[in-house]
Amino acid sequence: MKRRKALKWTLIGVGGGVGVIALGGGGTVAYLWSSAKLDTAGKVDFDNPLAIPPLAESADDPSGARVFNLDIKSGTTALKQGAETETWGVNGNFLGPTIRARRGEEIAFSVYNGLDEGTSIHWHGMHLPAVMDGGPHQEVEPGGDWTPQWTLNQPAATLWYHPHPHGRTAHHVYKGLAGMFIIDDEESEALPLPATYGVDDVPLIVQDRNFNGDNQFEDGGSFMSMQGILGDEIMVNGTLGPYFDVTTRLVRLRLLNGSVSRLYNFGFSDDRPFRLIATDGGLLPEPWETDRLQLSPGERAEIVVAFEPGETAVLRSHPAAEGYTGPLARVNGGDDLLDVCQFRAADALADETSVPDALGAAPDVDPAEAAQERSFSLSGFSQINGEAMDLARIDFGVQEGTVEVWEVTNADGYMHSFHVHDVQFRVLDVDGAEPPPQLLGWKDTVQLVPQRKYRLAMRFADYTDPNLPYMFHCHILAHEDSGMMGQFVVLGEGEEIGEVPAPAHAAHG
Repeated sequence: MKRRKALKWTLIGVGGGVGVIALGGGGTVAYLWSSAKLDTAGKVDFDNPLAIPPLAESADDPSGARVFNLDIKSGTTALKQGAETETWGVNGNFLGPTIRARRGEEIAFSVYNGLDEGTSIHWHGMHLPAVMDGGPHQEVEPGGDWTPQWTLNQPAATLWYHPHPHGRTAHHVYKGLAGMFIIDDEESEALPLPATYGVDDVPLIVQDRNFNGDNQFEDGGSFMSMQGILGDEIMVNGTLGPYFDVTTRLVRLRLLNGSVSRLYNFGFSDDRPFRLIATDGGLLPEPWETDRLQLSPGERAEIVVAFEPGETAVLRSHPAAEGYTGPLARVNGGDDLLDVCQFRAADALADETSVPDALGAAPDVDPAEAAQERSFSLSGFSQINGEAMDLARIDFGVQEGTVEVWEVTNADGYMHSFHVHDVQFRVLDVDGAEPPPQLLGWKDTVQLVPQRKYRLAMRFADYTDPNLPYMFHCHILAHEDSGMMGQFVVLGEGEEIGEVPAPAHAAHG
């Protein structure tokens, strides 16, 4: 099934941009270019039942908080026939359980790091105090514990959690540290949508991997890739060649692009339509029918697809609709056609759910209220506005309770994305035009098409800390690790930007 020759590469600065030198591998550049397109359509043996991550167990403590115990550990996992793969996981050997909680709940975590190196758990998409965010300043040392606690205060949504150690995030995610975090609320539960976890409401953590001859993960970058690792094999919830037995006419799929660099353009093998009902931060105002949905790393979406009794359909990733200029799509996976998961419908299907015309509230942040406008340009492999990340540098402060508008641009010809911690934002426009339907809901991560300007409006509320910052960064993890990240703090009335405490950045700064 493998078509792309995986090569080690190194990146060098060239006049503020990035050059690529491929090392080893043999053959000619022409051959490598022609074989750089990966096509697995119809070539995957869907012979493994899709693993459904278990729901994380919890217990109430005397204060009334619901406590989840998360143990980060190393182990081995039988991902393929033959030798087991060395992996990392949370409460298991690979990936982690799905955490599920309700808006308004007080939740707490006991995170234990059983690895032999420091790591962290970042709650991607969560609105919470900076000290609970799990970014590079909350790294847990080997054998150490971390006990964050906060009150859930945001609408129902599909979020996720993953490590965020500075300079090592891609490696830690690639080894297997990731899981879903689902928030419920009364409004979402009142809708007739599919909602039985693992039956008609199915998590799909989509990731790619390269394996060597001993079934171990290979994490070298692909031939001329500007994004780092592009795996030849696709897994869902840690399952290679997965199939899912469909028992209901409508199935809700919670899609998470959990890859470190790969873009997915989701659609079905027969081009059947489906309805997008939610993006990163929750339900859309109304469903949008489409047959393609493109997600960059870190983005999530909830779709509802209809099946007929007895049929089989395959979820695929089609070639990218947009995101690259010139020939750069080919070497960055943009031309790939990939089988992802097979769905096998039973001969009789239950039909008790529906997709209503009205779903959630539209983003209510008003750009006319903006107290500040900022501009960000992402370029090369490691720079935002010409600077690389410095853990000891706070780039700016925002005032609690205010709205800001950020204009973000990808200055290169290949893919970047933009993720902001703590907030969900509204995409106001793209190059001055109304955003496409898939960007009309709440977002915390957005793909940046080269040379386009994205205006994002966001409100900073509830939590202030002049010293501990939140992050903004590219979610191509090779870029993030190389420095394409910055830091901001949220300030209360009369507060000024402080200084990052030395212990938060001394170990790995």
